[in-house]
Amino acid sequence: MAKRDYYEVLGVSRNATEAEIKKAYRAKAKELHPDRNADRPEAEALFKEVNEAYDVLKDPQKKAAYDQFGHAAFEAGGPGAGGFRHGGPQGDADFASAFSDVFDDLFGDFMGHRGGRRRTAARRGSDLRYNLRVTLEEAYAGKRQTITVPGSAKCESCDGTGAEDGSAPVTCPTCSGMGKVRAQQGFFTIERTCPTCSGRGQVVKNPCRACGGSGRVHRERTLNVNIPPGVETGTRIRLAGEGEAGVNGGPPGDLYIFIEVAPHPIFEREGPDLHCRVPVPMTTAALGGEIEVPLLDGGRTRVKVPAGVQSGKQLRLREKGMPNLRGGRHGDLYLELQVETPVNLTPRQKELLREFEAAGKDNSPHSSNFFSKVKSFWEGMTG
Repeated sequence: MAKRDYYEVLGVSRNATEAEIKKAYRAKAKELHPDRNADRPEAEALFKEVNEAYDVLKDPQKKAAYDQFGHAAFEAGGPGAGGFRHGGPQGDADFASAFSDVFDDLFGDFMGHRGGRRRTAARRGSDLRYNLRVTLEEAYAGKRQTITVPGSAKCESCDGTGAEDGSAPVTCPTCSGMGKVRAQQGFFTIERTCPTCSGRGQVVKNPCRACGGSGRVHRERTLNVNIPPGVETGTRIRLAGEGEAGVNGGPPGDLYIFIEVAPHPIFEREGPDLHCRVPVPMTTAALGGEIEVPLLDGGRTRVKVPAGVQSGKQLRLREKGMPNLRGGRHGDLYLELQVETPVNLTPRQKELLREFEAAGKDNSPHSSNFFSKVKSFWEGMTG
């Protein structure tokens, strides 16, 4: 049976670029791979046909010969038969090479490379976490905090290379700088981390004495951190580049500061709002008046208390709560009034209260009829 045109096999035009040919090959190879087409007996033959077409069209010399002579360029005795043979050892190697390309494209991200190009030996440093506890007042006003962070930093003696001064890392002789070694097994290319350089692609013959060849040294660093007003428990502050030093000259990681706001003895926080219980003298609660209450910023303010107020009554002070971390208005401050019962009364005070009680039986916030009904209910239950 006559061979199909290679451009037709891949579904591209004769003017297709190298990138377009490769993209078409990837799509066809994924579509026709035998492992994905167990119910299609013809898939294996089509898959080989696609690889054969790509093996020719990806190579500029083979492609030029094919464009000029067609399939005859690769037949025995043909114009290009000297270097472009299919079948036999050379044909098997070409097919395995083509399959290796699609294997790299499909699984390269998981194997640590793509398209045969090794990743740089430099690796980004790890991120660090620092837990910082602040008071509610500090969360309200913001502050500049000095912290000490243990971790690794770039070795200054070797500038992070790991090599002794005057020398430099050399290309790994085992993997030729790839960081990985490959073994061909049939159609598959098995790739492993290079055992000599542990994937770095370079080896240090004369390691730095200060860091032992790692390029990093353990060091505590002192940093100044700006805590913005309005932070709350769980707020995360990122300091770019303040994490662990990178490996082999790679960039450093980041430092993440997690905020925890300590409980306050007076104020309770609920989002941007603050809540506070305020004691009110019995006489002020009965007659009305003003009381002085504290604010979180250290100031004080006077609040009017209406006559006859009861315990549990809430008063709202607008924008006296926490600042908004993202800007905008403050939260509110809610005052919960707690009427105080006087203790350690003098005889004269007790006498006055008894007179007050005798003269003000009808002034209770609950009517006498209510208590009569309750008394009758309980007498009926126990009778």
